[in-house]
Amino acid sequence: MPLHVPPAPEPALRSVLSALGSPTAVREAPAAALRTHQGPLSPDHPLPVHVWADISQAGPPRTRLAGWRFLVRGGERAVAAAEARLTADGWAFSHFCDGPYVAATERALLQAESLTAPYQPRLLSVPELYMLTLWLHHDLSAAGADGMPAPGDLLVPLAPAPPGIASHLPQRVADLLPRLALRLGPTPLLRKPA
Repeated sequence: MPLHVPPAPEPALRSVLSALGSPTAVREAPAAALRTHQGPLSPDHPLPVHVWADISQAGPPRTRLAGWRFLVRGGERAVAAAEARLTADGWAFSHFCDGPYVAATERALLQAESLTAPYQPRLLSVPELYMLTLWLHHDLSAAGADGMPAPGDLLVPLAPAPPGIASHLPQRVADLLPRLALRLGPTPLLRKPA
């Protein structure tokens, strides 16, 4: 079933296109694959990035929009990602990045395309666990910036995932949330030697 990708705000896309068109921005990017790529680069798969802060808090998940991330395609594959953030002056290019989450995002999107139900893809960051997931939202009509994870939405933890959480295994929010909260359980106190 095809994914229903929400449109990115035009100013966010323009800021990323401007950065990709700047030889200085690309040359000074921390993403080595971006700096060394020969040929044209284009932004692809715009995904709203939501942050899920304080997952140990009781009640439904509370998220906030942090930006829009675009996979940067160089030929047949993503070589990096570019992110735009909302500032006081509007949407602005934030940074380029590479690393394992670029390939993991591309893999998870392909995986999600094979699901039978339609979803709206988003990224959900869980900073407390140093975790990034592909969030497959069930409400196709929602704006990418809006909405909270619903119990029936799917989360696909991207590799590398925290210990005890399987990468690339789609799980319902209602099933994964208790496991994530458990990962943040209290640290056992160390006893002092007698």
